[in-house]
Amino acid sequence: MKTRHVHWKPAVMALLAATLPHMATAQDKVEASAGADLVSGYIWRGQDLGGVSIQPALSLAYKGFSLGAWGSVGINREDTKELDLTLGYATRGFSIAVTDYWFDNGYGYFHYKAHQTSHVLEAQVGYDFGVAAINWYTNFAGNDGRNKDGDRAYSSYVTLSAPFRLGGLDWNAEVGAVPWATDFYNGGTDGFAVCNVSLSAEKAVRITRQFSLPLFAKATWNPRTEGAYLVVGLSL
Repeated sequence: MKTRHVHWKPAVMALLAATLPHMATAQDKVEASAGADLVSGYIWRGQDLGGVSIQPALSLAYKGFSLGAWGSVGINREDTKELDLTLGYATRGFSIAVTDYWFDNGYGYFHYKAHQTSHVLEAQVGYDFGVAAINWYTNFAGNDGRNKDGDRAYSSYVTLSAPFRLGGLDWNAEVGAVPWATDFYNGGTDGFAVCNVSLSAEKAVRITRQFSLPLFAKATWNPRTEGAYLVVGLSL
């Protein structure tokens, strides 16, 4: 599940969904990208989803439309494998997207029947004001969580993020919350709950005169679960 790197992630999925607000200008030609992150831990929306992981991504973009694939494979064999597909559109700061998350700890990939699937379908809408961005995510189908009455929760997550530059590094501050009761996030919430307070930074590590690798680090606190995490990663 993201953002471009682990500090955005999560949505493409974790890659594309989180970067959609930055695709505000229409391209005159198809733009493609491929890459992978190596992270010391997989932290998504304040939740610990695994240890050291490789997270590859592919994306295509054309005139504001984007299609991307994002995955995560943990070094530990017991970690859940993930494959996400995101279709989105962005223009002048406004963005919308639909993401299909799939995890290999249940039904096979091609199982989409109600109550018999490991897919989760999520809709996203957001706006990037430049100095800050706000994004809302809601699960609308698939293996969603339940509310206190046992009904589909339409589990949702809202985040406010603000990029800034300090000390020669690119930073991003983020606050995320679950707006209503669901057992999809944080082992279950009874209502509104802040579950992600994070601060991340990125810098380029020079390998040679002509080649460098982006290094990023992210500190995350989850007030709901009282968890705290510090993750570092490299983008390839």
